[in-house]
This record gives sequence, structure tokens and C-alpha cells, in this order.
Amino acid sequence: MGQQRQKLYEECRVKLLKTRQETLNGLEALNPSLATEMVGDEADLASAHISQTQALNQRDKLLAKIKEIDDALARMEAGTYGICEETEEPIEEKRLIAIPWTRLSLEGAEVREREQKRYDQKLA
Repeated sequence: MGQQRQKLYEECRVKLLKTRQETLNGLEALNPSLATEMVGDEADLASAHISQTQALNQRDKLLAKIKEIDDALARMEAGTYGICEETEEPIEEKRLIAIPWTRLSLEGAEVREREQKRYDQKLA
């Protein structure tokens, strides 16, 4: 691996760790919403239920992001970081900087999207 690519990976590792911490902070901030007690009349209960459902959805998204970040860090340790899972070619530098947990190059993402569309059409 070239020195420039190694520098890129180190920059991505720093971004991954920072984003992971920010995401964990976001999860912690959701705790009061998740612990809301369901009391009051029907309107209060409905409002509390909606708020709690939104908080649960947000929590699920944040947990999924943490998993993606942890997976990217594991790929760094394994020496497979920055390689597209679809094409097995290096992922573009700009893409890694923008989305350091990505698993796919632009071409790989397009391939997956086409496959998903075919699959969705078969189900329809």
C-alpha cells in the first residue's frame, strides 16, 4: 500500500472514531425520550407514543451507523479497508473521505443498486 493511501486511511480512521463518539453521544441524548412515562389522557398517551416511536427509530439508525463504523474499523485491522466488496477494486479517495465507513466504490454501489432493482421487480 502506498504512503498516500496509508495517510488517507489514517485520516479516515480519525473521522471514524470521531463520528462514532458523536453517534454515541446522540444515543445518550435519546435516553430521556425513550424513558418517557406513559400517563395522561388519550391525546397525551398518543403524543407520548409517537415521540417514543420516533426516538426508537432514531436509536435504530444510530445503532446501525455505529455497527457500520465498527465494521470499517475491523476492516482496517484486517487489511481489507478501502476495497470495494462488489468490484474488489480500491474505493475512490473522495468517497472514503465523504463516507469513511463505505463498503462500496461508486461502481460497486451502482451494481448493487441495479441488482436491488431487479430483485424488487421480481417481487412486484
